[in-house]
Amino acid sequence: MIAGLAPADGGPSYTVPWLCEALGEAGVDVTLLTVTRGDEASGERVDGGFRRAGYPQTYADVPLLQDLRLSSGFDRALASAAPRADVVHDHGLWLAPNVQAGWVAQRLQKPLVLSPRGMLSPSALAFSKRRKQLFWRLAQGPVARRAACIHATSHAEYQEVRALGLPNPVAIVANGIDLPAACPERRASSAGSRTLLSLGRIHPKKGLASLVRAWAMVERGHPDWRLRIVGPAEDGHDVELRVLASSLGVSRLSIEEPVYGAEKQAEFRRADLFVLPTLSENFGVTVAEALAHGVPVISTTGAPWSGLRTEACGWWIEQGVEVLAAALGKAMVTPAAELAAMGARGRAWMERDFSWARVATDMADVYRWLAHGADTPACVLFD
Repeated sequence: MIAGLAPADGGPSYTVPWLCEALGEAGVDVTLLTVTRGDEASGERVDGGFRRAGYPQTYADVPLLQDLRLSSGFDRALASAAPRADVVHDHGLWLAPNVQAGWVAQRLQKPLVLSPRGMLSPSALAFSKRRKQLFWRLAQGPVARRAACIHATSHAEYQEVRALGLPNPVAIVANGIDLPAACPERRASSAGSRTLLSLGRIHPKKGLASLVRAWAMVERGHPDWRLRIVGPAEDGHDVELRVLASSLGVSRLSIEEPVYGAEKQAEFRRADLFVLPTLSENFGVTVAEALAHGVPVISTTGAPWSGLRTEACGWWIEQGVEVLAAALGKAMVTPAAELAAMGARGRAWMERDFSWARVATDMADVYRWLAHGADTPACVLFD
């Protein structure tokens, strides 16, 4: 279950349904419960071989309560579905459905798998810090400590779990990536139209203020490049970035509305470089998406993508404006043919190591271990 699947909810709105579909193809009977808001469609349906059921939010117009995503329909569906389940798997933290999943699993003595989805990183915990500290003491912390297994999508997220003092077994199972059906050979952009793309949530944790400052340092020296920041804005951060860009006098920078589906794929195909200067990520699905489309990537050590170096498909750099500006400058003078070769290596890496079939096999092994006493999967760590 997951508290929300709207695109504005970020990477989990993409990765969780794909995980469910892959598990269904692997023979696991999956029901995904979620809370819907606004214009999102409620009701039950079958998607990609798994059942999906969305229930409208209760108290959507009540201050304070609306932020918790309470849903009486979700509660009833969870109480009905959980007794028939072998495992309860909750994705995310800090919202009412995440706590309710833990309470139901405890009451029915069902093993709970908890996927923090990046929400235990230091930078994520710093946002709304006092509210999260209170919520952790009263509700989320007890649920997390009782989980039969915590699912981390990277070794970095595993370390975040341990840094919080949680002793639970941790299964490290990466996200998968939906590879485009065809990835045509990338051609060099025409003069004056080369694109540096940053696509994803426009949120302070993504390090976009540093990106704007770094761009101001290199823009003048690269007149054939422009920077496009595309995505859903949160808490007015897009306005803050526009004010910052104006104060720095940059001109070839745009901050744009989000795109989804085919339009999103088209944006990746049009890009010459992708950049994610994040403060922290448990996975960073947009990095995988860019690589799957054959686009070289610049990302910071706040994201678990050291393979950008080892697979020679991008730049994995320390955080900081000057370091980022240096990486941008180096990447933008790299010959187009070399960038294309880097992108091809990234695509091959995604095909090899990040297929959803492989991810589903690992996760199904975790479920069998918890529910039926099968052998402990190699991906599970106890220390």
